[in-house]
Amino acid sequence: MSPKLTARGLTSDCSGQAAAQPAAAPGAGRQVEVLALFDFDGTITTHETMPVFLRRSTSRRRKTFGAVLFVPLVVGYKAGLISGTTIRRLLVRFAYRGVPSEALAMAGSAFARGYLAGVLRPEAVSRIAWHKSQGHRVVVVSGGLDVYLRPWCEAQGLELLCSSLQQRGGILTGRFRGKQCVLAEKAHAVRKHYNLASHGTIYAYGDTHEDEHLLSLATKSYYRWEEVGARDGC
Repeated sequence: MSPKLTARGLTSDCSGQAAAQPAAAPGAGRQVEVLALFDFDGTITTHETMPVFLRRSTSRRRKTFGAVLFVPLVVGYKAGLISGTTIRRLLVRFAYRGVPSEALAMAGSAFARGYLAGVLRPEAVSRIAWHKSQGHRVVVVSGGLDVYLRPWCEAQGLELLCSSLQQRGGILTGRFRGKQCVLAEKAHAVRKHYNLASHGTIYAYGDTHEDEHLLSLATKSYYRWEEVGARDGC
C-alpha cells in the first residue's frame, strides 16, 4: 500500500497559494540537506498525461466540437508556431469553463488511482523510492493540473508544485489560477517555496527543453535519466 502524505507534505500552485499546508513535523526547523525535484509528464510517466486527462474529463459534446475547432491549433503547435503555454490555456478554457469544480476533482482522483498507476516509468518509481529511503525531500514540479497530481502525490507521500484552475462559487472559470507551472515558472516556484541555500545537494530530473530552468537549479541534474551536469552545492 502506498504511504499517505506525511507531515512534510505540501501542495501549492505556481501562484504561490498553498493548496494544503503542512503540519509541523517532529524536528521541524532543522536543516534539510537534500532536495529532489521531478518533472512529471515524460519523466515520471512514459508519456504526456495532461492531454489524456483533458480528453477523459471533457464532455462528449465539447470534444466533438473541439475536434474540429482545435485542428489548426494542434497543427500550429506541432509546427512550432503556437507555444505549449498558449494551447494549454485555450484547451483548458474550452474544456472546463462552467464545469463544477467538484466534478473535475472527482475525475482527477479517479484518473490518479487508475490511469496514472499504469504509465509510471520503473526507473522513476525506483529513484523516488531511493530518495525517500535516504530521507530526501521529494517534490514534483509540473505544468499538469492539481486535480489529478495532488491525489497521486498524496498517495506517494510527495510534495507538489503545479498548475491549478481558477474557480468561483464552485464553478470553474476556464482560466488558470496564477501562472502555468512551466518553463521558467518552474524554477521560480521552487525558489519561492524552498530556501535552496539550505540544501547542500539538489537533484533535478526532466525530459524536455521546458525543464531546462528546473534543471539549472540542481547540483545533480538528469535529462531523460542520464546525468548531464553536476556542480558544487548552493
